[in-house]
Amino acid sequence: MKYIYNCYGGSHSSVTAAAIHLGLLPENRLATARELLSVPYYEAQVKNDHGRIRLVGWDERGHEVYITSKRNQGKNYEHIMRQFLNLTEPNLNNEVVFVDTMPYVNIFMIIGGYLSRRLGFKRLGRFIVCYGTSLSYQKFVHLVRQLKFSTED
Repeated sequence: MKYIYNCYGGSHSSVTAAAIHLGLLPENRLATARELLSVPYYEAQVKNDHGRIRLVGWDERGHEVYITSKRNQGKNYEHIMRQFLNLTEPNLNNEVVFVDTMPYVNIFMIIGGYLSRRLGFKRLGRFIVCYGTSLSYQKFVHLVRQLKFSTED
């Protein structure tokens, strides 16, 4: 099984959910800003990274966990990717789970990401995006738990 967590920019929500999935961030409490900022790829994507599918690690069952950005593709992203899989690896299509983390993104994550990533106000932007991530953190935990439960071997 391969899990591909995806969001608009690939820097915050998809990274947070993937890190929870892999045990890099706690499930039993809110992650601190320091913990969030220490996760690989959190707040680290640059323009040339958009669309790149990055392996973050393997979960406790040996499944691969990836992150990516989909920019303005929205719901079309999974459809496009599934069509591509059907063309190239039809047998793999059922082994890939696309996880959209955008429903859990809040206004603070958007503003903080914009300030940090687009305008270069990294300190202020990171403070705001970490705050926003903490507001949605339990939603990411719930998403990951549901996903793992529904795709158990």
